[in-house]
Amino acid sequence: MIRDFYKYQAQTSPHPLGMEISHADGSYIYDTANNAYLDFVAGVSAASLGHRHPRVNQAIINQLDKYSHVMVYGEYAQHPATEFCRLLAQHMPPQLSKTYLTNSGTEATEGALKLARRVTGRSQLISCYNAYHGNTMGSMSVMGFEERKQIFRPLVPDVDFITFNNEADLEKITDKTAGIILETIQGGAGFIEPHDNFLKKVRERCNKTGTVMILDEIQPGFGRTGKLFGFENYDVVPDVVVMGKGMGGGMPVGAFTASAEMMDLLSHDPKLGHITTFGGHPVIAAACLATLQEITETDIMAQALQKEKLFRELLVHPLIKEVRGRGLMLAAMTERPDITDKVILKCHQRGLILFWLLFEGCAIRITPPLTISEDEIRKGCGIIIEVMNEVLNEQ
Repeated sequence: MIRDFYKYQAQTSPHPLGMEISHADGSYIYDTANNAYLDFVAGVSAASLGHRHPRVNQAIINQLDKYSHVMVYGEYAQHPATEFCRLLAQHMPPQLSKTYLTNSGTEATEGALKLARRVTGRSQLISCYNAYHGNTMGSMSVMGFEERKQIFRPLVPDVDFITFNNEADLEKITDKTAGIILETIQGGAGFIEPHDNFLKKVRERCNKTGTVMILDEIQPGFGRTGKLFGFENYDVVPDVVVMGKGMGGGMPVGAFTASAEMMDLLSHDPKLGHITTFGGHPVIAAACLATLQEITETDIMAQALQKEKLFRELLVHPLIKEVRGRGLMLAAMTERPDITDKVILKCHQRGLILFWLLFEGCAIRITPPLTISEDEIRKGCGIIIEVMNEVLNEQ
């Protein structure tokens, strides 16, 4: 199978890990030789309830027995999508009441950027250096990493950038700015949290200039930081929330949520202001609904904070300079990218899945399923420390 993988399936890097997958269950992924790998990555924060969660699986099966795709988005009332949006609104600030379901996080970003321009009648968009919001042309335009996008230019014009946590840069937000998009916690840059009420200061500046504030919750969202959404940790409410990854329990999905007044603008002048064939797909929406129910009806979010404490207790080593992040969105920072590479690859050989971040070469991604047990955390961290001891001795 691995030869066909390289021959017929387009690759995204010169050296993919190339593990041949047999099955997955809970916190483990199994290869075709039946080797078990403890998963500390969760499909890059997407498998929020682990692999083959029974509640999510059963919701998918039940919906398949009723109907799958029947009509393009927004024409028919379909129970899974409608019920998901209703339940989501119940757990959001009151002004964030209407949700548009998409196929992915990057499509949700596209919709949010279009909405900001539609609401304000302005064109300028602002993002942050080292930001990542997806990889389609619009999302790439607000990516703050020139090396990844230079070859694809020209991109969407009238985009400017600020430095995350730099209050002085907020002066760039003016009455010409349609929207500013920020990750609540910067992901690809190294799991950098906002400091000194930075998000509240962005909110104040947006209020002053009439700018739409968009927060990208694709990675922090759906319980990973101990709250349903990361922005709840920082006493701020955006105008638009972009989400994806963990909302589907491992299924492909995205969404953006705003006020009814704002969202209704996409329905006229022109009508069909944002359209999608498969957004709100009933099978995917059923998985989203089951995932949201499980997260909000259990203590899984509180557990994420307890598990963070355990990770921080166990991940103490001379090669670890700090552990960034919140909840189960963590990055162990080493001194050099080559150390990070060795640790990730050696841990993989020992049956532990870790991964990289997009722009920060020193970071080791640790974003396990929210359902991971304390015993599994101890086991995985033991492997990390064992490998780091070996790497340290090789220095």
